[in-house]
Amino acid sequence: MSRINDKMVSVVLRWSTRFLPFADAASDDLPLGRLLRMSLLQVSVGMSLVLLVGTLNRVMIVELNVPASLVGIMLALPLLFAPFRALIGHRSDTHVSALGWRRVPFIFRGTMVQFGGLALMPFALLVLAGALQSADAPVWIGRFAAAVAFLLVGAGIHITQTVGLALATDQAPEASQPNVVGLMYVMLLLGMIVSALGFGAALENFTPGRLIQVISTSAVLTIILNIIAVWKQEPRRPSRLYPPPPQVKFRDAWDSYAAEPHAIRRLFAIGVGTLAFSMEDILLEPYGGQVLGLGVGDTTKLTATFAAGGLIGFALASRVLSRGFDPFRMAMIAALLGIPSFLLIIAAAPQQSVPGFVLGVLLIGFSAGLFGHGTLTATMNAAPRDRVGLALGTWGAVQATAAGFGAALGGIIRDSLTSAPGHYSWPSAATGYLAVYALEIALLAVTIVAMMPMQRPGLREPAPSPAE
Repeated sequence: MSRINDKMVSVVLRWSTRFLPFADAASDDLPLGRLLRMSLLQVSVGMSLVLLVGTLNRVMIVELNVPASLVGIMLALPLLFAPFRALIGHRSDTHVSALGWRRVPFIFRGTMVQFGGLALMPFALLVLAGALQSADAPVWIGRFAAAVAFLLVGAGIHITQTVGLALATDQAPEASQPNVVGLMYVMLLLGMIVSALGFGAALENFTPGRLIQVISTSAVLTIILNIIAVWKQEPRRPSRLYPPPPQVKFRDAWDSYAAEPHAIRRLFAIGVGTLAFSMEDILLEPYGGQVLGLGVGDTTKLTATFAAGGLIGFALASRVLSRGFDPFRMAMIAALLGIPSFLLIIAAAPQQSVPGFVLGVLLIGFSAGLFGHGTLTATMNAAPRDRVGLALGTWGAVQATAAGFGAALGGIIRDSLTSAPGHYSWPSAATGYLAVYALEIALLAVTIVAMMPMQRPGLREPAPSPAE
């Protein structure tokens, strides 16, 4: 009987590793339980992202009657901190802590900044809405408080995500890094999906008190999840036992990083490709409603469709890249797949094809997942051990800035080329959207051309790491 049980256990373990997504990301140095616990950092980031760009977007405009232009400015404020991700990553590479940590102090600071913004946010939003409705209250108080809250949350997200990915890279063996990246971003998507459902249910019957409860609960959960995530994750190296790492200036570290083969070309391709995959972010749902006549419930499901495509893309990319496939080639394949995906979206308008439109949305999510995984894995592979934080921070800065700029640019182009609201016929309603999708196809072509020189075999090997 014991032999049968042992055999059953071995079969279950072998098949679970083979078929469960990202189960093979674990290793002897980084067990699956510890890895899943570390990925809670991404869950808390996903929760805050949904709160900013999803839930509060609707609440501020509909329930609180805040002008949409002001909402757009508030939501863009977190992007102001995105370029500093490279500096934060560099500082976490060279930080000297009395407790012997490099990454954990930055994660703690990012968590507290994020908590502070979330704690201030509900009251700032209510003051903002009240100031706009009352002639006696100065308008600038609500606007200033809300701007500070959004900026703090954005800064906390950028710090936590950048240093958290660097910590995961430190702990994961090189062979399992693609799977670790995939798991981290799948947990980000799952955190966004669960949070969106939870926020929607909690705010179904909106009241100011309920808004305070929801955002305050998010603030507390952020601290709890992040503390659990980093607990005993980074080994301590007290300075009294180990010499501190050499203090390198950011400019010197950046010059050294930029001098690596095709570093600037890689960043250019990441930026253009991310721009191509992000300009449609805020346009897919209104395109489905105005051009294809879909209802609110149907267009809301597009978010889940896009996320499902991303999950499939991350899972496939992790499995393929873990077997030694070139991440640059993976990113270029993703850009190639993105072109027919956008062509499906464009063709849906004259044909009034809802299935084609939904399939295009699914493929865009899938292609974006492949592209994000490929470029991040390539960045990790090319980074020497003493500059992991700088490399990941630079990737995050370029990716976040391009994504925010792309969403804003897509909206501007759509508004500029579409007739006034309330007078939509198919040609006038679709013109702005189709122009954006056509531009995204052109940007994907530029991305493919930029990545072609990086396909040479000599560039697929990770950069040598200095002796620690």
